[in-house]
Amino acid sequence: MENEQLSNSTIFPLGEKVEANFIGDAYLQMVFTDETPLNASIGNVTFAPGARNNWHSHKIGQVLLVTGGEGWYQEEGKPAQLLKTGDVVNIPPHVKHWHGATKDSWFVHLAMTPGETDWLEPVDDEWYNEL
Repeated sequence: MENEQLSNSTIFPLGEKVEANFIGDAYLQMVFTDETPLNASIGNVTFAPGARNNWHSHKIGQVLLVTGGEGWYQEEGKPAQLLKTGDVVNIPPHVKHWHGATKDSWFVHLAMTPGETDWLEPVDDEWYNEL
């Protein structure tokens, strides 16, 4: 059932497995990398259940468009937000945050990211498992 849900929510290829700055199985397919007209890359990120990225921030900010499954988004010092298909997250510049799948669902989003990302420490299992 989960794989069927995943295939129904993924409009882009799964992409390559990402190792650095992620915990668990996550995949990245770059969808758009041209500097013009927006100078913002767009990546389709697919998280297996329990997968998540490290804490990080973006110099210019980031926009997430959730296309499938259920996941978490959390800014430092704030409670985690449950994300579902159709949700949009506008992440301001220099805000420390993380995002990833829930424990029992795949999670797919498009990440529009102008500028650089500063990768930080992993989201530890104890923190994640309390969600």
